[in-house]
Amino acid sequence: MNKTSPNPDLLKVLPNDDILQQCIHCGMCLATCPTYDLTKLERSSPRGRIRMIRSVARGEMELSALFAEEMNFCLDCQACETACPAGVKYGRMVETARVIVDQSVFTPKLKLFIKRFVLRKILASRFALKFVSRLLWIHQKTGLQKLIRLIGLLKLFSEKLPEVEKLSPQIANHFSDSIIKEIELPQGEIKYKTAFHFGCLMNTMFSEINTDTIDVLKNVGCKIITPKDQVCCGSLMAHNGDIEFALNLARKNIDAFIKHEYDYLISNSAGCGAFMKDYAHLLENDPLYSEKARIFSSKVKDVTEFLYSELPALKEKVKASVELEPVTYHDACHLIHAQKVSTQPREIIKSIPGIKYTELDEASWCCGSAGIYNVVRYDDSLIQLQRKMKNIRNTGAKIVLTGNPGCMGQIKYGAEKFDVDVEVLHPVTLIKRIIE
Repeated sequence: MNKTSPNPDLLKVLPNDDILQQCIHCGMCLATCPTYDLTKLERSSPRGRIRMIRSVARGEMELSALFAEEMNFCLDCQACETACPAGVKYGRMVETARVIVDQSVFTPKLKLFIKRFVLRKILASRFALKFVSRLLWIHQKTGLQKLIRLIGLLKLFSEKLPEVEKLSPQIANHFSDSIIKEIELPQGEIKYKTAFHFGCLMNTMFSEINTDTIDVLKNVGCKIITPKDQVCCGSLMAHNGDIEFALNLARKNIDAFIKHEYDYLISNSAGCGAFMKDYAHLLENDPLYSEKARIFSSKVKDVTEFLYSELPALKEKVKASVELEPVTYHDACHLIHAQKVSTQPREIIKSIPGIKYTELDEASWCCGSAGIYNVVRYDDSLIQLQRKMKNIRNTGAKIVLTGNPGCMGQIKYGAEKFDVDVEVLHPVTLIKRIIE
């Protein structure tokens, strides 16, 4: 087995021993961990990985290919955090461990270059992302995509590439940052002053969810401020070992929003919302940003978390003649486990008159999307997706609601691959459909 001694400077990014000692190795996390469920190997469990991280941090264990594999095998779904009686923040541990892995010999330089280029130069740049998205839109709309799939061109590069390519969502005809005004006002009185983060992928690939969110917020009396100088939240970078770059994006977002006065910052992406709520922790030792980050994070709310307080107003606005197909709900990992938002979306859904709601078995079990996990570890993600689609099929639902773009794309792909007849929607899109 290949091993190497980690750079002492790199080890400084790992959690200190007091934090690593918080795990009491009780095993409550085992039943909730998708990778342990697959392998039944201790090293593939949260407590097993914590032991490995602690051993590396103490210098008792050298970096190895096995260590790198386990840190990347983890979905970072954080279901273990919900199960943990000691309140261990496992997600932060594995994400810092990935910083070590990415800068070691166990991450091929070409792979690291491609990942960093995509995340830093395309995803984090609104101009570059919109340019690439428009090229993809042309690729999808002109029939070129269908032609390439028909002749099997992608198989020349990789056997899995044709399937991975199908994970790419449809690019929106119009990007939301060109539609949403910097200041949006309700027709009636202003009840709340809110801000809105339109994200990166949400802006180009899920644009309609963003505009639906604005319409619903206006409907319940919100003035909405959408700063044009906001940037990507940084979550995908942080989850993939590029924490310093992610923190620079966090500072830019804080600077963009702090210039405005608002009560709540609304996010409709579970991953973005969770990471923005974590700015306070991530920047707590930054003398210039610690207080600003604390205030920023304290105002972040998922859209369903905010709308839950407006249930009476929403119910009054439901169209009298609404008829809905049976509905179920999938918990996005970073909504239920990281943000602890689970009851609110369900109560909103079940409060809609005439809705037929069926609870999804293992609703909080990861669908396998996990950021870019379904791209870089397609086979592993497919196992989780197949399990999720079986449970969705068993509900008999025709609509699956979920609050994260990654989950939406993954489940849409799963519906096609495993022939499950469901429409995948964001809860706010369903609300927009049924209100006056």
